[in-house]
Amino acid sequence: MKFGIIKERKNPPDRRVVFSPDELAKLKQQYHEASVAVESSDIRIFADEAYKNMGITVTDDISDCDVLFGVKEVPVENLIPNKSYFFFSHTIKKQPHNRKLLKAILEKKIDLYDHETIVNEHDHRLIGFGKYAGMVGVYNGIRAFGLKFELFKLPKAETLSGKEALIAQLKRITMPALKFVVTGTGKVGSGAKEILDAIKIKEITVDNYLTKKYTQAVYVQLDVLEYNRRKDGQVLDFKDFISHPGEYESDFEKFTKVSDIYFAGHFYASDAPMILTRDMLNASDCKLKVVADISCDVNGPIACTVRSSTIAEPLYGYFPLEDKEVDFFHPAAVAVMAVDNLPCEIPKDASEGFGEQFMEHVIPAFFNGDKDGILKRAKITENGKLTERFSYLQDYVNNGEL
Repeated sequence: MKFGIIKERKNPPDRRVVFSPDELAKLKQQYHEASVAVESSDIRIFADEAYKNMGITVTDDISDCDVLFGVKEVPVENLIPNKSYFFFSHTIKKQPHNRKLLKAILEKKIDLYDHETIVNEHDHRLIGFGKYAGMVGVYNGIRAFGLKFELFKLPKAETLSGKEALIAQLKRITMPALKFVVTGTGKVGSGAKEILDAIKIKEITVDNYLTKKYTQAVYVQLDVLEYNRRKDGQVLDFKDFISHPGEYESDFEKFTKVSDIYFAGHFYASDAPMILTRDMLNASDCKLKVVADISCDVNGPIACTVRSSTIAEPLYGYFPLEDKEVDFFHPAAVAVMAVDNLPCEIPKDASEGFGEQFMEHVIPAFFNGDKDGILKRAKITENGKLTERFSYLQDYVNNGEL
């Protein structure tokens, strides 16, 4: 079994990689029957030399590898036929811009595994960059507040070396007695919490958050049933929300009246209710000044996320009265941070963490006969056809019907 790490070729360039040099060395050590090659890259966060120093082959030709690992979509012209590929294909929700990619994968008889489809038997995702999105999202949200109100100036996250540097910068500022609300308790939420805890922001209960004033910065982290309620008033469980999201409505308004910064890190299903509506933002008692939409679903549950922003230009203003984007410094604007590729800002930490998850959950499946079904569940295409689990994509492949 020969594994290959491919060069990222998508624009704008992504410096992340599935495996750090240390993790690849560990892989070789643990699985003597595996061999590894790394395609030479001038943009990767780890230089070619770092891999060579670990005794790993760096080459311009990885066509002799069986399984190829990347992060972002591979351009159609760079796909090598009859190989197995792992990358974020952004096709499983029938994304129109990647239909050609999926068609090419089928035509070239590539076995495609998507990082998003690597799940356990309960369909819970096993690997991802979400935690690192949460970390950068909190930093960027606090940075936006400082810029908007000219209180402090933090450097851009992408100019820093990683998580520890983000924490060091945040510790240097004089933090006002702000209230932060976080939605989501998954990977994104855990990354957000990690930074808030590291900079000694006090976590408090929902009741205290809603009713008490504090002389220091505090935060509350909400699970889905703490900001949604059933329309009929019944109090049921999380399973009910997942099964019947249409029966629910947002109960988030009470948090908008007392919060300064909102970090949105929830999972959002298409028929779930809006969380933060335009009416809430328009209300005279709405206190929200910054919305850091880490999940970044455009036209989704956060009314002020009218578009995704970029690492180069991460911030914009939203004017609720007219439901439109305005200048970030507009006095009536809510500051919005909606970067959709936040983990790219700390590529070293993100790559190291991703590789650790991959080593734990995916690599063993290649050597134990896939006894837990990890590879089987994750495989989207095989031998020029969609697998049964992903057969729902057939109309999308055929004629682009969505």
